[in-house]
Amino acid sequence: MLSNEKSSDALDLSHHLSKVGKARHTSPLKGLQKYMGKPGLISLAGGLPNAAYFPFSSVSGEILAPDSFPLKTDSEESSLSWFWRLFSRSDKERTLTFTVGKYSKRPGDLDLENGLQYGLATGQPKLNEVIREFVGKVFQPAYKNWTTLVHTGNTDAWFKTVQTILNPGEGLIVSEWTYPSAMASAQPFGIIPVPVGMDSEGMSSISLRQTLAEWDESARGMPRPHVMYTVPVGQNPTGTTMGIQRKKEIYDICVEYDIIIVEDDPYYFLQQGKYAPKSDRVAEPDTDDEVFIASLAPSYLKLDYQGRVIRLDTFSKTVCPGSRLGWFTCNPMFAERLERTAETSSQAPSGFTQIYVASLLLKWHYEGYIRWLKALRLQYKQRRDYFLDCFADEFHLKATLSTEGYTAGAHIYHASLKPKRSFVLLSEKDVAYSKPLFSFVPPSSGMFLWLELHLDDHPSFSSLGYKALEMKLWTEIADAGVLFAPGAMFFATPVEDDTPGYGHFRISFSNSTPEEMKTAVSTFSTVLRNFMKI
Repeated sequence: MLSNEKSSDALDLSHHLSKVGKARHTSPLKGLQKYMGKPGLISLAGGLPNAAYFPFSSVSGEILAPDSFPLKTDSEESSLSWFWRLFSRSDKERTLTFTVGKYSKRPGDLDLENGLQYGLATGQPKLNEVIREFVGKVFQPAYKNWTTLVHTGNTDAWFKTVQTILNPGEGLIVSEWTYPSAMASAQPFGIIPVPVGMDSEGMSSISLRQTLAEWDESARGMPRPHVMYTVPVGQNPTGTTMGIQRKKEIYDICVEYDIIIVEDDPYYFLQQGKYAPKSDRVAEPDTDDEVFIASLAPSYLKLDYQGRVIRLDTFSKTVCPGSRLGWFTCNPMFAERLERTAETSSQAPSGFTQIYVASLLLKWHYEGYIRWLKALRLQYKQRRDYFLDCFADEFHLKATLSTEGYTAGAHIYHASLKPKRSFVLLSEKDVAYSKPLFSFVPPSSGMFLWLELHLDDHPSFSSLGYKALEMKLWTEIADAGVLFAPGAMFFATPVEDDTPGYGHFRISFSNSTPEEMKTAVSTFSTVLRNFMKI
């Protein structure tokens, strides 16, 4: 359903609640809070500290103007120029200021009296207003009665979701490569990952249907799974982006088999598009807000006419991770159960965090935040491009169209060593000097490059296998001063010595200087050459 017309409310999906999710009741004291906003109420029920004794008269801050970063790139500029512009502006930042006092001057304004008090698990009303406007305009849920609920970051949100809709011993549908921290959150509850094959867009709808259609409960030792966990944009670790058609195929399958989709989407606004080598790169045009939003791969929410998507959003990648603030978007039944979970655990995100982030968004307004997100996307695109350019400078890269495995349908770059002789003929400067030693598909979203290692020619390959070689190479790179994430930890199920496949590394390009990126790739090349004894 792609129409903006919302035909009905969400279905009753309460049969998906876990035993714990069903058993939760309103916290006896928290249940009184619904009366707190009543005008003229004299509350003697709760142990609320007196706001007069809060040692803060006001909080203030300086925030960057929403147009602090450019919306255009110049294809004629050096690939490093964006870094220099970024660093040279440090003493010329344009800022806006805000102040939130202890007591509000107008009803509904932010204030410390309420913002720093014990608060509702649903979050501060002003922040919720901003979030709800944003979700309605950007994600456009396809049913009427969707709602939002704040949380303390997507890790916390997933933890609460697991408790709410999964029972011990149940299966969880995941991509064959997936985010290990999400699996670590579910594992103590006895949740069993059920890997589904991938291609160039992430989870394969063909593989998903086959897994569900051929499910044998007696052979598997558990019922067919009723929950899916997915990172559809900037898939972690592969960096793929799932388009609307694939999402529709998967959503339809989930309707058919009655599956809840948990859409963990921290990288949604870091959709960078296809990578182009330096010689083929063109300037990035500016677009208006509606065109920008329409250019992004839509959320599952836009297809969700039944209310079976629980979407997890976070400010960690668009504002700052230390805020520990994000929100659920889901149907009201799930939201109410998640609220009950929060009441007796995290309660609510930090009042300071909510005040600061709400002040930022109120100062910027919706248009300003979209302006910020447009520029942020471009900043990470330039980081990705520069990092891949470093690989192109250091290695001989050859692109082919992949036809198999999790890269099927993508242009994959095979990397070989270049000659290291002091004097090399011009005609030999870009000639491969070895068999391909690794390959990668340029990420289209997110913060990571996913390398697949080809270590078959290593002298110890037959005796050690790829898992041991991956860790041996990883250790040598770390000893040389560069830290990658070992790939085995991202496999949905534990990698054993006899598990077929290849070694992998996940490498971040989000937080390093250009010199560090270039040095890291050069170091990797030197270590790899010595490791392979070439």
